[in-house]
Amino acid sequence: MTAQHDSAQLFHALHDPAAPLALANAWDAASARLVEATGARAIATTSAGVAWGLGAADGNRLDRDEAIALIRRVVNTVSVPVTADIESGFGATASEVAETVAQVIAAGAVGINIEDAHAGGSSPLRPVAEQCERIAAARSAADQAGVPLYINARVDTYLRAVGSEETRLQETLDRARAYLDAGATGVFVPGAVDAAVIADLTEGIPAPVNILVGPGAPSVAELSKLGVARVSLGSWVAEAAYAVVRRAATELATTGTYTSLAGALDYNELNHLMHD
Repeated sequence: MTAQHDSAQLFHALHDPAAPLALANAWDAASARLVEATGARAIATTSAGVAWGLGAADGNRLDRDEAIALIRRVVNTVSVPVTADIESGFGATASEVAETVAQVIAAGAVGINIEDAHAGGSSPLRPVAEQCERIAAARSAADQAGVPLYINARVDTYLRAVGSEETRLQETLDRARAYLDAGATGVFVPGAVDAAVIADLTEGIPAPVNILVGPGAPSVAELSKLGVARVSLGSWVAEAAYAVVRRAATELATTGTYTSLAGALDYNELNHLMHD
């Protein structure tokens, strides 16, 4: 067994509704190290934050090589398991998704998020069969690498308000089960924040369920009672950080003052945190 294999097994074990894996998603080495320093049991990247930080828009517009380089940098910065958000796989075909996953594993990550949203497609989501093919390719690449990769299959039915409210839950459950059959480990349903819906999801999906949280969402303790195994802040932390940038820049340009920077982390603390 390799250290990466052991790390992957540990990451799998962290998905427990009794003590949900709470992930404050990072987007660069410094944010990853800050999250780890709080006692986080794992690090997850946010595709949106990563893309913005590298000068691209979210939504499969980031160059794959840049994304892989960032994953490697994060892995090399922290000592806990790292799972990477790879959007829809940085590839038009299943074989390209497999190549992405091989590179993600080579970079040291032990988990991925892969979404079924279809940027620029004729419909908001990929057909189920097509997404299953992509997930199966990801699983095959992981098997070939000898790493039990945690594949978190993202179902965007709620995030993109696909179909009617009456049919959305069943569509989500159908997709989730198909993705699990194709090789996914868990299911991520961003956009689902209603407690009754979440309870239906955890009851109907025979695998760990991941919920996206932010202001107004149920607490981790409440989600635990609903059977949720993983909780993610997604791009919220990056958005909050960039809000500070805009507030500080606006204040400097308009009033010439600097009160927006009150509460900033100390330079020496941050610098020391980044020492090897």
